[in-house]
Amino acid sequence: MKGKWLFYMQGRLNMKDNLINDIIAGVIVALVSIPISMGYAQVAGLPAVYGLYGSIFPILLYGFIASSPQVIIGVDATPAALVGGALASFGVIAGSVEAMEIVPVITLATALWLFVFFFIKAGRVVNFISKPVMGGFISGIGFTIILMQLPKLFGGNAGTGELVTLIINLCEQIESFNTLSAVLGIGTVVIILIFKKISPKFPMSVVMLVIGACLGIFGDLEKYGVALLPTVDAGLPSIHIPKFSLLLEHGEDIVMLSLSIALVIVAQTLLTASNYAMKFNYKINNNREVFAYAVANVAGGMVGCCPINGSVSRTGIGNQYGGKTQVMSVTAAITMVLVILFGTSLLSYLPVPVLTGIVITALIGIIEVDVAKKTWQQDKREFVIFAVACLGVLLLGTVYGVIIGVMLSFVAVIFRAVVPPKSYLGVIPGHEDFYTLRRNKSAKPIMNTVIYRFSGNLFFANWDAFQKDIEAAIDNETKHVIVDARGIGNIDMTAAERLVILHDNLRARGINFYMAEHVESVNDQLRAYGADSLIEKGAVRRTISLALRAAGVEKPYPLVGHGEDEPYEYVEANERLAEFEWAFGDSAEERMERLATQMADELIHTKDHSMKKIMEAEQHVPWGRMGLFDEDELLERLEFHLTELEAQGADDVEELEQRIEQRRQIIESKISNLSPEALELLKRHRYEIEEHLREQHPEYYQRMQEIRKKMGK
Repeated sequence: MKGKWLFYMQGRLNMKDNLINDIIAGVIVALVSIPISMGYAQVAGLPAVYGLYGSIFPILLYGFIASSPQVIIGVDATPAALVGGALASFGVIAGSVEAMEIVPVITLATALWLFVFFFIKAGRVVNFISKPVMGGFISGIGFTIILMQLPKLFGGNAGTGELVTLIINLCEQIESFNTLSAVLGIGTVVIILIFKKISPKFPMSVVMLVIGACLGIFGDLEKYGVALLPTVDAGLPSIHIPKFSLLLEHGEDIVMLSLSIALVIVAQTLLTASNYAMKFNYKINNNREVFAYAVANVAGGMVGCCPINGSVSRTGIGNQYGGKTQVMSVTAAITMVLVILFGTSLLSYLPVPVLTGIVITALIGIIEVDVAKKTWQQDKREFVIFAVACLGVLLLGTVYGVIIGVMLSFVAVIFRAVVPPKSYLGVIPGHEDFYTLRRNKSAKPIMNTVIYRFSGNLFFANWDAFQKDIEAAIDNETKHVIVDARGIGNIDMTAAERLVILHDNLRARGINFYMAEHVESVNDQLRAYGADSLIEKGAVRRTISLALRAAGVEKPYPLVGHGEDEPYEYVEANERLAEFEWAFGDSAEERMERLATQMADELIHTKDHSMKKIMEAEQHVPWGRMGLFDEDELLERLEFHLTELEAQGADDVEELEQRIEQRRQIIESKISNLSPEALELLKRHRYEIEEHLREQHPEYYQRMQEIRKKMGK
């Protein structure tokens, strides 16, 4: 509750601090919305004034409900084009009474779909769309609307549809080319872009709007063939209930059309909102956004308007002039009310080319050039994803562009999973840890050893790449292969089975195989998939250094290209880590007991009781050579079992006890060299083991204490 209150207060402070900028941006957005809204209303088959009606109540309600502080909604290109195309297929004449009756029904049906999306939380789909996909999608929409509007710069009519259709329309509209219109339109674009470079905060769009109005009033532009905005009657829109009886006539078509429009609205508007949220480092509530779209479309339908969508161009203009909160939307709605009540007589003097130039400059600003540059420079695969998402919208439209975008995002995830970062490791003399050979010139590989880092989950789709990399690194001198699996957090059944096969094949060739550094849950998966033989045989080790120790590669490690006359120090503190519990989980104690029993049997039946023999016995158990902590615990348990055997009449137990104690002192000395904390941990660990043995087997524990007392320990 406290966090929400702080977030609310922070929002109020931001609103207060940015109030002037938000009001200015809102006024500019409203003025620029006039030609955009009127034009798209006509595209949707409605009289131009309905575009202004759709810029009052829907924007106002969205401003109060939305979580996005910057997105502006209104009558926009894609929904308008979809509705206009549908009317033509229904045989309804644009601008007719029938069109004015059926369009609001489509809008309310769209709102119902949006409410459905709200209840099923469909906004979550945006979480699966990457930055390159999002940037490509927004850029594709920007390019599409620019191509739609481009003919109006030189006196032609706006087009609708996808890239090919828009290019054909552009070529056809050249016949309507008007020189003065082109000068006004292109000149507006050039002047605004120049001022963006010189003074980004200066509202040159408003200045050009005023200049255009003055030219319309005093320049008699129509005389020279320059199009002006159509005359609009003054007055607020009336509220009316749409004729739902029309659903009986066009029911199935309206249901499918409204579903498509709802998908476009969610995808385009949410992507725009997410893009700005990412750019300016704030959070939005996707589900709340969808609810706001639904409410806005209910309001649009009640005033007879076509479906309402997030406007990329108007949002870009708001951002250009410093708008940071939904005060912009409220201001834009109030400004539009004033325009409809008192300024409609002036609208007819506004030159269409000038207003189109203002819109196009706003659209140029939303094209994600920076994302394209970064992806091109850093990762060509990401650039391809950006380009395909952009072209998908341009060539196939918004709906298919969304589908392509989502698919590309999943393809990117799969590609990264199948081809994760990989490298071979070595040692930098005098430095701790292991380093990639490719990125560290001082790093040298350990002789006869391949250390391969695989930084991704291991599963059926990337197993071949994993195995091929290992096989490619093996030569006739290779004796040990160690996989640095710290990036492997998950394996599947296929990988588990093939790891066993790889291990067995390499062992058959005289090559030790180990997997190290992975999280303990991977060991649980190995056991679950029947690959526990890897654990039993000690092929999984907690650290790379412990794997090397198990393979008999001692420090300082022999390095390729590093002579024996160049000694270096190397300390690996991880040797003090206990591995058994990490590897075996709940069954660790049982496995340690089994190893201790096996060692005791082997040692008691041999006459060689030297320390070397004790170490050999440890290495010959299935697990192999252990880390210092585990070895100390094993020797503790071994000592207990020898006491048990002595009670049963075994010989030479005291001599073995002596050797074990000598080995434990060496271990203690090594651990103390690592750190005093490690030594203290070892002593505490010993105490816990002895207490456990005393509680479980008091008679043998007492006998062990008597032998130690007798030996003066």
